[in-house]
Amino acid sequence: MTEPLLQIRDLPDTGTCWALLERIASSSHVKRAARLQELLFYLGKCSLKDGLDTVHEQRIGVEVFGRSGDYDTSDDNIVRTNVSELRKRVEAYFEGEGANETLIVEIPRGSYVPVFRYRPVKPQIASEASTAKVPEPAPANVVPISEPADAASVRPSTFLRSRWVTILAGVIIVTLAATCVVFRYQYRSLYRSMYPWQSQPAVAELWSDILDARPDTDIVLADASFGLLQDINKKSFQFNDYLNRSYISQLQTQNASPDLRAVLRRIETWNLGDQDDFKLARRILALDPLGTKVHLYNARGYLPDLTKRDNVILIGGRISNPWDDLFESHMNFVAEFSTDGPITVLNRAPMKGEQAVYTQTDSTQYCVVSYQPNPDHNGVVLLIEGTSAEATEAAGDFLLSDDQLSAFRKLLRGDKFPYFDVLLKVSSVPGTPLSATVEAYRAYPNVH
Repeated sequence: MTEPLLQIRDLPDTGTCWALLERIASSSHVKRAARLQELLFYLGKCSLKDGLDTVHEQRIGVEVFGRSGDYDTSDDNIVRTNVSELRKRVEAYFEGEGANETLIVEIPRGSYVPVFRYRPVKPQIASEASTAKVPEPAPANVVPISEPADAASVRPSTFLRSRWVTILAGVIIVTLAATCVVFRYQYRSLYRSMYPWQSQPAVAELWSDILDARPDTDIVLADASFGLLQDINKKSFQFNDYLNRSYISQLQTQNASPDLRAVLRRIETWNLGDQDDFKLARRILALDPLGTKVHLYNARGYLPDLTKRDNVILIGGRISNPWDDLFESHMNFVAEFSTDGPITVLNRAPMKGEQAVYTQTDSTQYCVVSYQPNPDHNGVVLLIEGTSAEATEAAGDFLLSDDQLSAFRKLLRGDKFPYFDVLLKVSSVPGTPLSATVEAYRAYPNVH
């Protein structure tokens, strides 16, 4: 029977509960995530100091994440995403650093109010050996007398029993061995059906390095609403403007009509995505059918701390996925999305026979793929910047095709994939399949 939770009123005092929150906030799981610390203390205050039984998602969005009072929670899931992440980190704290805490706190699923309870105490069960009655020793002067037995009649029965035990044990061993062989074959067949990409050498080599390098891999989709706002205003915003949402106030202070400002406010509340980006993300998610290693995020709900903890796959150019800013300084090929000109790819250090700038046309698009370590060199980053939907689709074909990856690995002249930048040229002719070729590339075998 499950032990009922002890609510706040059953606990010693509010100070003890608040001290627990402070220990969690200063733990290795939360101390580097300032936004999650703020969220933890806010929810704790609502429960412990304000005595609230419920806290609405929209109120959290306004008071913690700076959303407007009328923002639509169905379009913007920043609260749900962050509370889910906080819940995982709190659970990890009590499994690790807080394993000896007698008082624990949980954020139940479907609620934003923390619940405090005492950790259940396991009952001590006395050992049967310690409670068993010890027989009294026989008097020293008494000699045990055994009943006489006919040796000739005992030996054959003992021999027969021993023989049958040996035969039975042999049958059991053979049966277990055959069962193990059958289970192993079935397991291998099931595993191959779930992970068919692991039978493709080049695909398995690249993606095993990514999926097995760290506990988690995060796919971050572009924020199409952010890109649309920049297109409408003919203005580019920096990563910090996006992270702290200061671009919203910049839009509202510009010289625009009330109607346009209302439209901009509405667009800002949307959490739009690109269908082709999602198709590529779905193909990558299929590499982990159990969903234990790969997780999907949108750019608006992602957190800086995760870029240091997890592997990161960024889909989309900088104009709609500003997280690219953290890694583009290490790239040789960079997609440039101008708000009033053609989309181009900049070649920062052209080699012989290469162009300094590649410009998209009606029939030719480009895609940049960069495979690099994260700044702390304890994880990997994969950036996919297509100049069009067709280019993004072609990049997915390139990264998940054993033939294309094998051909590219030969260009890199190595047995394993080093870190690399590659510029793909995508030809799209109506009525014909997409065709992607390697236009230029850089390999970094000495980067570890």
